[in-house]
Amino acid sequence: MKILKMMVICLVVIGLLGMATQSFAQDPAKKLGRGLANVLTGWVELPKNIYDTSVEQNFLAGITMGLAKGVGMTIVRTGAGVYETVTFPFPIPEDYKPVLEPEFVFSE
Repeated sequence: MKILKMMVICLVVIGLLGMATQSFAQDPAKKLGRGLANVLTGWVELPKNIYDTSVEQNFLAGITMGLAKGVGMTIVRTGAGVYETVTFPFPIPEDYKPVLEPEFVFSE
């Protein structure tokens, strides 16, 4: 009888833990990783914006407006990555929140 009670309690605890949502706390290590990732992958904004604009509108818009947006976002994402890499030990902005949304080039 005790074994049955222990099994039920274990199943309930496992079920409760499985239903808990994960929280993604921001900390200096995550900020440093995010910064380095954005420094290294900032250039991906260029082809990504050309492609996205071509799909949303047309090819001509992709190679003109998409190119311009891609160049701008490459500078912004790389700059944000440098900023977050340099300031990773400090909680700036509050609680190490990302400077740029989405956090990474391929996040939606």
